[in-house]
Amino acid sequence: MTVDDKTNHNGKDLWVLQHGAVSDAVIFALQEGSGGLWDSVKKAAFVIGSSLLLLAAFGNSLTWHLQKFWGASGDFWQNQWTHLLVTFEGHETALFYLGTMLAPMVTFWSSNALLLLVDTTGKPGFITRYRIQTDKNNPVDPVKLRHAIKAVFFNQIFVSGPMVVGVYYFMTWRGNPFASELPTFHQGLMELAFAAIVEEIMFYYSHRLFHHPALYKHFHKQHHEWTAPIGVVSIYAHPLEHFLSNMAPALMGPMLLGSHLATTSLWYCLALLSTTISHSGYHLPLLPSPEFHDYHHLKFNQNFGVLGVLDRLHGTDSKFRTTKAYERHTLLLNLTPLNQSIPEPPKKVQ
Repeated sequence: MTVDDKTNHNGKDLWVLQHGAVSDAVIFALQEGSGGLWDSVKKAAFVIGSSLLLLAAFGNSLTWHLQKFWGASGDFWQNQWTHLLVTFEGHETALFYLGTMLAPMVTFWSSNALLLLVDTTGKPGFITRYRIQTDKNNPVDPVKLRHAIKAVFFNQIFVSGPMVVGVYYFMTWRGNPFASELPTFHQGLMELAFAAIVEEIMFYYSHRLFHHPALYKHFHKQHHEWTAPIGVVSIYAHPLEHFLSNMAPALMGPMLLGSHLATTSLWYCLALLSTTISHSGYHLPLLPSPEFHDYHHLKFNQNFGVLGVLDRLHGTDSKFRTTKAYERHTLLLNLTPLNQSIPEPPKKVQ
């Protein structure tokens, strides 16, 4: 945007900026300049759109072998689903909430119970040796932890709960999430991929927006109290942020597609497992690397997304890619902690 362009927009900008912090943040994001965010959004839309077309075009060949494996157990899962439909006949609403509320809650708290045991006791040692920030949370501050858990319960009950109720009414209005036939393996995989892309787009931009100074101090600062995160603080956030940046991106994919309850439930559970691992603070063997988001908590202004695609397009991972943490951002395939095989360089003596 040229100087003349900015001058021509002054009247409109002043009018918008008078409408509070949220409007201020949106205007800031949309007017970073010709080489800034808006141009990157257009580039991201082109790249992601092209990716979706390629995914659709080559989906059959990419999943052929997995489809054969799924076929061997497909009848088993179809029989289980048929049994559930018969059991809950006339009570499909309860079945929906079991799949979209209870199953994700059990997934979240069972995985975090194991992590909390390590976080609060510092044992067993063969787990703590994989801690990313070795000098933090050893063990975790119990007062700080109790405060976080209370906020997590509040968000789950008073924010996530009503949102899932809204999803139920939308999904049943849009179609039939209780179809007697389960989705094929190929269809389910494609829907999960689509949901992941939608989450990446919505989370990246909402998350980056919450880092604008006008919003950060009022909303997102709460989440960043944990510069060395642990699993349970993945949904420790201001309720507004939890609504817009945590829940909405995860819910939107299945809503857009009108997904089957089985796919929706699986996606919710996977999304919660993913964010738990990203915040866990431990880079464990055979699990996805949490280095990317752990670095975001450490440095604040890098790595805003989930998959890292939009961070690469926008250049918001440029500093991260120069660090040892980036070298460690890989799947660990042996038992040697990466902070030992790829250690930080010695600190310079003042």
